[in-house]
Amino acid sequence: MAKRFELIVFDWDGTLMDSAAAIVEAIQEGCRDLDLVPPGNAQVRQIIGLGLHDALRSILPDLDPAQYPLLAERYRFHYLTCDHELQLFTGAFDLIRALDAAGFMLAVATGKSRIGLDRALVTSGLQDFFHASRCADECNSKPHPQMLHELMAEFAVMPESTLMIGDTTHDLLMARNANVAALAAAYGAHPRAALEAEAPLACAENIAEIHAWLMANT
Repeated sequence: MAKRFELIVFDWDGTLMDSAAAIVEAIQEGCRDLDLVPPGNAQVRQIIGLGLHDALRSILPDLDPAQYPLLAERYRFHYLTCDHELQLFTGAFDLIRALDAAGFMLAVATGKSRIGLDRALVTSGLQDFFHASRCADECNSKPHPQMLHELMAEFAVMPESTLMIGDTTHDLLMARNANVAALAAAYGAHPRAALEAEAPLACAENIAEIHAWLMANT
């Protein structure tokens, strides 16, 4: 049977990797290092998925421009102290392995840097399963569709044969901007109600639900 989707694109943080809490803490600690009032958890979770510099400008729009690079450096320091301890969500490794075995083309579109994603792919053991990836320091930040446009062009796959899976409204809006279907992961950074408002094909509460939906619908 022909596959409904040929290319499946995953977000990373909050979708495959259980890293949202670490990102929140690293941003808050970075703010404290610069004697800034740290934003609340919900406020930080809202900007997860954006490229780092876009995220910091969004969450602290009145900050002196000269301080953004300093805050980015402090964020990286705190995140790197714990990123080697981060784990994939339960079932994520088996899901990606199963999709690869079934012949799907797999890719990542993430707000991480290239260095950060490459490191995470190796530490998670998933580096051999993804055929391509795009990062925020290589493309326009989500929700701009550039990441998906480039991945579809690389694989010569049409939008109707592409599926985006992510845990934030930034992922779902990127998919919409690229005319690509989307599946929402409601266990990550953004609340289910916000994800459902963007009308994804489905909204999964865990990796097992994503796996079941993909097996039934792709």
